[in-house]
Amino acid sequence: MSTKRLLTLPLSTTHVPSAHVSSEEAVAPATAADFGLLLIRLTFGLLMAAHGAQKLFGLFGGPGLTTTGKGFAALGYHPGKLFAVIGGLSESLGGLGLALGLFTPLAAAALIGVMINAMVTVTGAHGLWETDGGVEYSVCIAVVALAVAATGPGRLAADRFLPWGSGGWKPAGFALGLGGLAAAVTLAL
Repeated sequence: MSTKRLLTLPLSTTHVPSAHVSSEEAVAPATAADFGLLLIRLTFGLLMAAHGAQKLFGLFGGPGLTTTGKGFAALGYHPGKLFAVIGGLSESLGGLGLALGLFTPLAAAALIGVMINAMVTVTGAHGLWETDGGVEYSVCIAVVALAVAATGPGRLAADRFLPWGSGGWKPAGFALGLGGLAAAVTLAL
């Protein structure tokens, strides 16, 4: 199979070539923007998944579930280990979802919710900059997740055939709303 064939995807899942349009014209090559979104999703998503794996399994030099659970308990989340599992799974599954471009608004919501909690309970009191322990890092994660939900994961994503695959106000609103609601419920417990 030629490289040109590998780098082409249908322009639309609903477009059926008519007698006036050849099948070659109905397929466009993947663009730099498509690969740019893929690069953002893979880098960001896999790093977030690994960050969650640090909490859950102690991988990549992470503390593991027991130590993370004690940290969550010290922050006022009880039982700490349960909230450590929720936080770690949110980061891991949210990150993998964004990396694959699968259930993108839900993946974004998971990361947004965790980052709101981090800002409220850990970093918010320290100002903006990460060097002072501030919210900079958490804001960046939440904004990137929301932006991917808003723009859509791109044509090189599992979601490309699903209603939210092209992004928009509804997927972005869903991600922000569900992430905010989950954070509010968690903080209220």
